Amino acid sequence: MREVLEGSQAVARTVARCRPGVVCAYPISPQTHIVEALSVMARTGELANCEYVNVESEFSAMSVSIGASAAGSRAYTATASQGLLYMAEAVYNAAGMGLPIVMTVANRAIGAPINIWNDHSDAMAMRDSGWLQLFAADNQEAADLHVIAFAVAEELGIPAMVCMDGFVLTHASDVVELATAEQVDAFLPPYRPTQVLDIDHPATLGTMAGPESFTETRYLQHLRFLDAAAVIEAWSDRFREQIGREAGGLIARYDPDTLDRDRGAPPASSTDLAVVAMGSVVGTLQSALAPLRAEGVPVRLLSVGAFRPFPEEALRDALGGSRHVVVVDRALELGSGGVLTGCVGRALAGTGSHLHSVVAGLGGRPILEASLRDVVRRALVDEVGSLEFLDLKPGIPTPALGATEVAR
Repeated sequence: MREVLEGSQAVARTVARCRPGVVCAYPISPQTHIVEALSVMARTGELANCEYVNVESEFSAMSVSIGASAAGSRAYTATASQGLLYMAEAVYNAAGMGLPIVMTVANRAIGAPINIWNDHSDAMAMRDSGWLQLFAADNQEAADLHVIAFAVAEELGIPAMVCMDGFVLTHASDVVELATAEQVDAFLPPYRPTQVLDIDHPATLGTMAGPESFTETRYLQHLRFLDAAAVIEAWSDRFREQIGREAGGLIARYDPDTLDRDRGAPPASSTDLAVVAMGSVVGTLQSALAPLRAEGVPVRLLSVGAFRPFPEEALRDALGGSRHVVVVDRALELGSGGVLTGCVGRALAGTGSHLHSVVAGLGGRPILEASLRDVVRRALVDEVGSLEFLDLKPGIPTPALGATEVAR
């Protein structure tokens, strides 16, 4: 049944239908509504057979999740921004121990200066932690991705983050259709841990690894990530077949004429320009690019759904020899450029495509359709450099130009 729900409520209700055995909670905006809703469901019995644990910090939330998963329970938590950084040590531990925890990251900027609004800098700070990272373009996908995330994580023994843009999605109400409890039960296998602590058969997880074996442990993690791309695609295909709608996948293509999502469509043989993005800005881009398509401007749109593992091969094939590739980036590598752009650049190495990094929306600054259209028009005539900051305020001096005003 389609209904209007706040994004956080849609995620909470979907997580409950995945039947976690332990939910660990510490509030931090903008994910708080998710764990608040789960606490109500746990108290009223709607979320049955689940231990809801209030903890004193984000580090404790992940530590309890590790203990719960190691003891054989399906474990879930949520966090954002500085909260994700505070649990960083335990985030790495969960991955190193192969525990399939699922965590919602309500993406939010990292300070200082203090900023509670949306960009992707928190998830990007943990991009090499060993967690799968799935990004939602809208609230429908944010809810559905949690079902897929539990399935993928538990098959592979890799923890998974479902990343949804803070406030832009978490606090926005939209029409969604949630998978029913019966659909989730039919889709998501019962949790059967591949490794579990047993007092009758004592074992230790996360032991010391010296120089003689540490490289091998990382190599084994690397091999599992190489397997992850095919597993994500397989579960996304199964979701489409059983639930009846698109969700997840490595990338999503948008039909060149309608800009409607069409993940199964073959790429065009060539195009002058393609735009690559991740998260809720994909919706803004659909609206921004539609008038250009109506004018006959040759531009395509692709959304990265899985940032880790990064779908290099799939992205290279989907871009289909585009002469220009504009990447709209919500996180910045200081002194380098957009984080997503760097990954796209590796995928396109040797293809001859001209890559343009457009850093936009840092700290929650609005990303305007008119500004995006302007970038696309200028990219088509080679007026966009390798790095540009969208709507940078004039009057800001740069080290290279002294007191010269930045035009864009």
